[in-house]
Amino acid sequence: MTDTHTSLGSAGRAMAPPDGPDHLPPPPPLNVRGQAALFLDFDGTLVEIAEHPDAVVVAPHLPELLTALSRRLQGRMALVTGRSIAALEGLLGRVEVAVAGSHGGEFRPAAHAGIEALAAPLPLDVVAALQDFAAAHGGLLVEPKPFSAAIHYRGRPEVLEALLTCTQGLASAKGLGLKHGKQVIELTMPGSDKGSAVARFLTLPAFAGATPVFLGDDVTDEDAFHAVRAAGGHGVLVGAMRPTAAAFRLPDVAAVHAWLEEGLGAMAAPAETDRENRA
Repeated sequence: MTDTHTSLGSAGRAMAPPDGPDHLPPPPPLNVRGQAALFLDFDGTLVEIAEHPDAVVVAPHLPELLTALSRRLQGRMALVTGRSIAALEGLLGRVEVAVAGSHGGEFRPAAHAGIEALAAPLPLDVVAALQDFAAAHGGLLVEPKPFSAAIHYRGRPEVLEALLTCTQGLASAKGLGLKHGKQVIELTMPGSDKGSAVARFLTLPAFAGATPVFLGDDVTDEDAFHAVRAAGGHGVLVGAMRPTAAAFRLPDVAAVHAWLEEGLGAMAAPAETDRENRA
């Protein structure tokens, strides 16, 4: 079993456990001195999942926490989310961090950089087909994005079989990716996945030589878990245990916040100690 006292981002990298474990240890402390690169999912990781995507509650301290972490990590931090960047910033405000939105279809390589498109726009007839299905099945929520579209069936498990038939048909006909998350199915353009987004970040000078760490809760985060594992890093599953490529687990959003805050405090400690020693 991995030694949970080894700092993430340190030279001695812990290997991920074998596939299919029945439990995972908590992640070791985040350590900026070990050159960690931190990647964070949003829904289910930094905020609790809500009945409607716009109804999530953002903790008042979260934007400041993310900005401070990015600065302490010298820019080696990014949010990697299925939301569009515009939708994310509608909830968080303009946080000074790198972001990959729409499952990587949108890419902002640094806090003050412009947004690059890494995928072609989703055809409008795909959104129309999902909206037609939603209307015919009691008004499901369709969430159009620049490079993908999600259809939520929360509270309506009886429609899943028909929804899978519809979305699998659209994916096959249009050459799209299909992601089945927590009571949501999303159709994505090629090039829109979190693993590709993480891999692209790791090619940037700011992330060079860093040990990547990805925190995420959903099966849509597995691409990113595989990407960080391939780069010598670690995935951290958030929430209930399930089959995963992650090496560590945190039980819930509150535990994620506590882990991030602990890491931020530890990053500040050496500088504070130096000041005390000079006093």
